[in-house]
Amino acid sequence: MAQTHRGSPPHCEIYDLGLAPFADVWTLQKALVQRHREQPQPDRLLLVEHPGVYTLGQGSTLAHLKLPEAELPYPLFRTERGGEVTHHCPGQLVGYPILDLKRHQSDLHWYLRQLEAVLIVALAKFGVEAGRQLGLTGVWVGDYKLAAIGIKVSRWVTMHGFALNVCPDLGGFDAIAPCGITDKPVGTLAQFCPGVTVAAVRPVVVDSFAQVFGVSPVIHPYTHLSSQPVIQNVFPPGL
Repeated sequence: MAQTHRGSPPHCEIYDLGLAPFADVWTLQKALVQRHREQPQPDRLLLVEHPGVYTLGQGSTLAHLKLPEAELPYPLFRTERGGEVTHHCPGQLVGYPILDLKRHQSDLHWYLRQLEAVLIVALAKFGVEAGRQLGLTGVWVGDYKLAAIGIKVSRWVTMHGFALNVCPDLGGFDAIAPCGITDKPVGTLAQFCPGVTVAAVRPVVVDSFAQVFGVSPVIHPYTHLSSQPVIQNVFPPGL
């Protein structure tokens, strides 16, 4: 576990996983959460793009699918996070914080607002004024939803997180009512900042995350999740 000098911000390990399948990164998240149950762990933030996939939140139904599951253009996963159906695809930056909220604030509403704040601060650095909508989780520019948030917290350790549409093809959203919302469109940062890329946004999100959560980011090198078991690829035994 990373050590800090007295009075300095706690470290948060940042892992850039590149383009990696949802199932592999989901397995990795669960393994990291289990490590928190076994011994103290540093805060970590996984950043990734996923090939096309749909995910359902815990307790959600298929009611917000516009096509039968068998006709969806991408695989569908049922997960333990909150919220309804969403879509991940290349061009979307997904962040999975694995945090012990007892080190921050043991309050789920506070944590959701913090995640929104991370993205609002990041978008402002691109000259885009984003905000919240009353009663709806996520980050918006006008009526366009640029970021979705869905979390799972167990014993105050977090998993799942946020998905920011940077420059994706939004076609995959046509098959669903994203997050169960039918009267407001999904948008992208590229609509307001033409030519923007995930590579340009990623370090800005890291800086914003560090600012909002009061941590010192420790950047780890890119590791491609291409073989099993996933946990050994990114975190060698004993780390």
